[in-house]
Amino acid sequence: MEIWDFNLRHLRAIVKIAELGTMNAAAQAVNLTQPAITQALSRIEGMLGATLFERRHNGMATTPAADLFVPRIAAALDHIASPHVTMSRMRALLALADSGSYSGAGMVTGLSLPSLHRAVSDLALATRRSLAERRGKIVILTDAGEAMARSFRLARVEIETGLSELAAARGHETRRISIGAMPLSRARVLPAAVTRFLKRNPQVRVTIIEGSRAELVDPLRNGAIDLMIGASREPLLEPDLIQKGLFRDHLVVIGRKGHPLAGTAPDARALAAYPWVVPSPGAPLRLIWEQLFARAGVAPPPVPVESGSVMTIRQLLIESDLLTLLSPDQMAVELEAGWVDRITDLPNDLDRTIAVTTRASWRPTAIQLEFLQDLDAVTVG
Repeated sequence: MEIWDFNLRHLRAIVKIAELGTMNAAAQAVNLTQPAITQALSRIEGMLGATLFERRHNGMATTPAADLFVPRIAAALDHIASPHVTMSRMRALLALADSGSYSGAGMVTGLSLPSLHRAVSDLALATRRSLAERRGKIVILTDAGEAMARSFRLARVEIETGLSELAAARGHETRRISIGAMPLSRARVLPAAVTRFLKRNPQVRVTIIEGSRAELVDPLRNGAIDLMIGASREPLLEPDLIQKGLFRDHLVVIGRKGHPLAGTAPDARALAAYPWVVPSPGAPLRLIWEQLFARAGVAPPPVPVESGSVMTIRQLLIESDLLTLLSPDQMAVELEAGWVDRITDLPNDLDRTIAVTTRASWRPTAIQLEFLQDLDAVTVG
């Protein structure tokens, strides 16, 4: 079953039945006749293979299936935030946003070009917003179009999550957790949490998408991933995101085995005498690196290579006198193997906070909450 098979007006009616408690009141709220809303409810229950309401003499009572599904639909409608949006219009704009052209949107959806053009044009007219503009052979969404597409993606996630929860309640586990993993989380925290979680939930699919924060933040905001783990940002600039600290990560200076500074307890001035490989400006680790020298009144040393890739950094360190700043967990194997040396520790007040970042509007499922508890459990202390 695809979410596009649903009718948004009918889904609004379902929410109103749960909210108002009677078919008649719901019918008036969504401007449908009572026979029409009865038929809509019957069709949706048939599609879901679940009864959403118990018919009682004094109205309609939600079933456990409705208790799972209706809040997800309500959240989706909050994201959509307009009675003028239909499933066909929503589908057309998302396909256009993802493919960058009407022909590409047609290939993705199987819909004709005239129907896609009409759906996007009708949506723009109904919402009184310019949503897309053509630039050569591609179509670019306007700022309003991008904002609307993001809202539609989040709405789609809510509906799909509701369907997954219903399937799981019937014993057909289709739920998944999608995690954005920044470098440190991949070293220790995330594998430990996932292992702990899967021992109890082997049927849940866990998808881990690796990348820098810059690569992961848009997928998180668009609903493609559920949560992101890595160094926190202070201040957090995205108003639609929230972050929760997991633990403080201690940082050390690392160089090759036999580096001239190994075993010398170097100060900032001695460290500044060597070139470094650190992440690009703006990254939390780069900011801490800058503070290390600024507080000592020492000009920062040259950075001939900017990188956050541990694999790249490892090879650069082994073959040169470059220094880097990392958590020892990120180079645990290399340190144990004797390929690199721990040159010196940073002061504790330069530790960084590792956090989990989610959308402010995110409503985690029971299984996602369980994973968050496992994440807390492996980071205690």
